[in-house]
Amino acid sequence: MSFWRTARMLVKAIQVEGASREKKIRRLYELFDYNLLNKTNSYVNLGYWESGCTDLDEAAQALADLLADEAGFKPGDRVLDVGFGYGDAALHWLTSRNLGEIAGINITPLHVRAATERARRLGLADRTDFREGSATELPFESGSFDRVVALESAHHFLTRVDFFREAYRVLRPGGVLATAEILPTHPDAVRRSAVARGVPPENCYPAEEYARKLTATGYTDVSVRSIREHVYEPWRRYLARRLEEPDARAQMGMFHKQFRDRVGTPGLDSPLAREIARADYVIAVAGKPPS
Repeated sequence: MSFWRTARMLVKAIQVEGASREKKIRRLYELFDYNLLNKTNSYVNLGYWESGCTDLDEAAQALADLLADEAGFKPGDRVLDVGFGYGDAALHWLTSRNLGEIAGINITPLHVRAATERARRLGLADRTDFREGSATELPFESGSFDRVVALESAHHFLTRVDFFREAYRVLRPGGVLATAEILPTHPDAVRRSAVARGVPPENCYPAEEYARKLTATGYTDVSVRSIREHVYEPWRRYLARRLEEPDARAQMGMFHKQFRDRVGTPGLDSPLAREIARADYVIAVAGKPPS
C-alpha cells in the first residue's frame, strides 16, 4: 500500500461519524505504515535527536533510552508500559535493563498481537504480559509495579489526568511514573494538526499545569521539562531528507511534491514548521510517596 493511500485512509478513519474516540485512535495506529519513516525498527515516536543521530531508527531508540533513564529502571523491576506500540521499547528495556518483567496495555489489537508474537520469537514470553485495554482503567492490581511509563502515548488518553490516577494506584509505594509526550499548550494547536492529531482538548495545557496536575494527584518530586528542541525540528529536518530518497519518492508518486511542500526543507518556513512551533514536548517524572 502506498504512503499516500494509507494517509488518505487514516484521515477517513478518524473522521467516521458515530465512531467512538477510542475506535478512531485505534484505526489511526492500525492503518499507518511506519516503514516509510523507520528502516530497521517499528518505534512509533518522533525521536530524541542527540548529536550523531542520523535517522529516525536511532533517534527513536534514543528517546526510549532517555525515558528509561528518567524513570530510573533497575534490574529486577516490574514495569508497566502504557501504549506500547509494537513492543520495540518494552522488549528493548526488558533485555538492556535486565528487568524482571514488563507488562503492557494498548487499545490497538494489532499492536498487542505483534508485541506478543515478537516476545515469543525472542524467547521472552515468560517475562512479558501484553494486553488490550484502556490506560484510564488499568486491568492490574493496586501496588503491583515499580515503574509506569508512557512513551509518546499519554497525550491520547481521555483524560491524561485519569491515567495519572490509575498509574498512581498500580504503582508500589516509592514507585515512579515517567512519560515522554507531545504537549499542545492550547486546543487551537491541534486543529488540522498532523503531529497532534487525536489529542483531546482536555489534554492541552502548558508544562506548568502538567506538573500541577501530577502534584494534585498525590505525586511528589515532580519534574516536567521540555525537550522540544531535541525533537520537533530535528525530526522535521529528517523528514525533509527522507522524502528525497528514491523509495519514498516512489511510494508517494504524484503526491510527493504536495507532502514535501508541507514538510518544507531545513531552514525554511513550512506548514509543518509552524505547526510544531505551537506545541511543547516534555519528559515528566513523578514519584509515589513511600508508605
